[in-house]
Amino acid sequence: MESHRARRARPTRRRLFLYTAFASVAVVGGTAAGAYVKAQAHSDGGGVTASSSASPSASASPSQEASVEPVEEPSVDYDALLAKAMKSVTVKSGEKVSVAVLDLGSGESATYGDAAFDTASIVKVDILATLLLQAQDANRQLTAQEKSYATTMIQNSDNTAASALWDEIGGASALNAANKTFGLTGTSGGDGELWGLTQTTAADQIALLQQVFGDDSKLSSASQTYIQGLMGTIEADQQWGVSAAAGGSEFALKNGWLQRSATGLWDVNSIGRVSVGGKDYLVAALSKGSATEAAGISLVEDAAKVAVPVLSAV
Repeated sequence: MESHRARRARPTRRRLFLYTAFASVAVVGGTAAGAYVKAQAHSDGGGVTASSSASPSASASPSQEASVEPVEEPSVDYDALLAKAMKSVTVKSGEKVSVAVLDLGSGESATYGDAAFDTASIVKVDILATLLLQAQDANRQLTAQEKSYATTMIQNSDNTAASALWDEIGGASALNAANKTFGLTGTSGGDGELWGLTQTTAADQIALLQQVFGDDSKLSSASQTYIQGLMGTIEADQQWGVSAAAGGSEFALKNGWLQRSATGLWDVNSIGRVSVGGKDYLVAALSKGSATEAAGISLVEDAAKVAVPVLSAV
């Protein structure tokens, strides 16, 4: 048990072009005769219709004129679609939840909620990413001891290992510096040794996951592969959370759970990559205020299960 805490949807804009050609045919001997031909490419796959009519008064001209006018389809608001989908999730009185999802293939994303949450043990991914970035900058490999800590910290969610690496990286200030490099804007390291009370948002956790699983990362491919391997081999009793969106298979994750001493209520979070229908998604589900750990787990799993389908048609 633990003792410690997206991007906005990018509207898809498809441009359709309506092609309208006007042709006039010159007449000979002062007799006005002409044809008006109109062809319009339809947006349902390029079908073309044509019509012609005689026009005695048409001006004689050997030239042809064509114009291209862009017509923009309405944007797809994935945030709104996710908000609608979240209405099916039961959020009990006092609970709060936020979820974000990103399609690694298309780059489309959706976010529900922008509040900050305690990370609890999901910060352990951030701690390891910071350690690896520091090692890269120093042009060195992780030591055997660092690897041992990293393994138990991620696979088993060991707090002692996390505290050791938190101290080694330099605590909150070092985490914040690395997160600035990673592009996180709403995450702040916990005070002193309270790494589990680091504050973060679902959107920031997607940004962090992009550093671990995405192509455009400040981490080397070796560093990415290392974290991915650990997140893909979480111990059996911790394989819950966003993995529910993948039907229990094809996932790599890190979970966090923390009972707050002041209220007795639970923070429960889950982040990771899931594969559904041949596509890879990054998902972050954060919650707080649940009466029990089990209730928090159900909440983040339900949020993950409705979030992924919002982007599945992209």
